[in-house]
Amino acid sequence: MTTWVLLRGLMRESRHWGDFPHQLQKVIGDDGIVCLDFPGNGPLFKQNSLTTIPEMANDCRQQLLAKGCKPPYHVLAISLGAMVAVAWADSFPDELKSLILINTSMAPHNPFYERLRPQNYPRLLHTLLFGNTQKREALIHKLTSQMVDKNAAAATIDQWIHYARECPIKRSNILRQLRAASQFQAPEHAPKSAILLLAGQQDQLVDMHCSQTLAEKWQAPLRIHQQAGHDLPLDDSQWVIKAIQAWRRDVFRDKKFDVA
Repeated sequence: MTTWVLLRGLMRESRHWGDFPHQLQKVIGDDGIVCLDFPGNGPLFKQNSLTTIPEMANDCRQQLLAKGCKPPYHVLAISLGAMVAVAWADSFPDELKSLILINTSMAPHNPFYERLRPQNYPRLLHTLLFGNTQKREALIHKLTSQMVDKNAAAATIDQWIHYARECPIKRSNILRQLRAASQFQAPEHAPKSAILLLAGQQDQLVDMHCSQTLAEKWQAPLRIHQQAGHDLPLDDSQWVIKAIQAWRRDVFRDKKFDVA
């Protein structure tokens, strides 16, 4: 049995996966799923966030060992979490069987104006640092989701506001996480693990070309959702799961990697 590790992005906690882990569990059989939180987020909100991506990767390793989960792992990660996964794979390649990276970007492969769309700089930074909880979560939802059901979107935002009030993130930790993401330099070479890249064509936060560039450089398969935004598991969790299933069948058939 192999453990699947799920990692979220900037300021997000494990509860932001919603029902996705339960849906994923239905198709991975006896493998376990662990949703980790970075220091400063979720139940770890009283801790100081780490200031480098490699430190975050090592913290994930320590959390898993404390839970009795031994490598190798499958890692499914979105945005900043995907940076952590790549740093982890670079330092400890034997610990990760596969990487599923969703809407991520990283220097030096992607230019800064693709990693965060410039039109978002002023309102995003101002709202993250000075806006109230309601405005912040509403803006995050607007930039990361393409949900067309207004009632579902409103319910999701309300749930996020509840999370944020229950586990408030400090401004200093927002800055620490932003610093870690902005300063991370991914290796030139591709991770040794089996890799699948997923991207939403309607991503309003990160340019989809970032995933396309990584796929070309790393010779990794890329699947693009035509309507989804940055938070692909939120917008269309079943599409994500089907993409993973199809990829695992292809990898097993080609016998390039053992992803079972």
